[in-house]
Amino acid sequence: MVLLRLGSQALARSRFALSPLAETLGAVMALSRPCTDRWLAPWHARHHPDFQALLAADPFAKGLVTLVGSTKYLPDHVSLPPPDGMRTRLGDELARMATVPDDVVGASLRLAVEASWQRHDLGTWLTGHNWAARTAALFQHVWDAHLAEVWPRRRALLERDVTYRAGLLAAYGWPRAVERMNRHSVWVGADAIRFSSRPGHDRVVGPEGMLFVPYTGLGRGTWLCEGLGLPYALVYPARGSGDLQSVAARPREQALARLIGTGRAAILRALEHPATSSELAAEFGLSLGTVGGHLAVLREAELVVGERAGRRVIYRRTEAGDALATGGSSGAGAGTPP
Repeated sequence: MVLLRLGSQALARSRFALSPLAETLGAVMALSRPCTDRWLAPWHARHHPDFQALLAADPFAKGLVTLVGSTKYLPDHVSLPPPDGMRTRLGDELARMATVPDDVVGASLRLAVEASWQRHDLGTWLTGHNWAARTAALFQHVWDAHLAEVWPRRRALLERDVTYRAGLLAAYGWPRAVERMNRHSVWVGADAIRFSSRPGHDRVVGPEGMLFVPYTGLGRGTWLCEGLGLPYALVYPARGSGDLQSVAARPREQALARLIGTGRAAILRALEHPATSSELAAEFGLSLGTVGGHLAVLREAELVVGERAGRRVIYRRTEAGDALATGGSSGAGAGTPP
């Protein structure tokens, strides 16, 4: 069991962040294996052949991706903490990655091999020099070819997760905010987060605090990022990643769409996790006016309510909205802490 230990000062300075690098790493892991998530299937089917062709043509890329997808220890240079909070840009992350020396990369890769459940022969693909720069080039290609087009929608989903957890933090503190970030994460005692059930040494978070970084769950895993001079960052799957699938994917959703309209049904289901109108517009690729019109109808029907938080209005489902969207199977409203 691995614990992250945080003192009072570390807690006060901990915060949320976004990382396009983490999103890219999740995509690499997802495209390296068969698809098991129905919501991910269309994206995976479009991009998997080209990604596999890339690996077939580049032994270094194939060896690295195979190792990353089959180890309990991610190489340090692919899992660096984001440097600029919610404003982090992929270019800045890859620039930092590219500067990691070969000896550091090699040592980290050997640790990853030791922690892998498969056999790997580094000598067959870890050749030449500038391994970190070559990794950065690979990640840039994955971003350009497979993620850049869908990033605005996925970023909106990540920002919604941050909004949700920031609300829990404000109301209940960090123990509730970190609850269920993954199936292992839980607050332990007065000053520690358990984020893994695997054996390992505890980490002590410094006075600068740590970062909590959602990604869309393409790899479904959770990992800890470490970097010299940077705070620890815990990367976790965002709530509602499965909402990226079509609203018409299941029979009950089809019936709900026929009842109240496809657009309003999609928004009502999406409000399982509270969101602003801007976040909903970005997620569905709609205008603010269209989203506002749907929300107005849902509010008049008392299926959603809006609550002001500073300059924003955050919408959530009412109990009636929950019952309509889930058939009464949901145990708590979207605004109720898990």
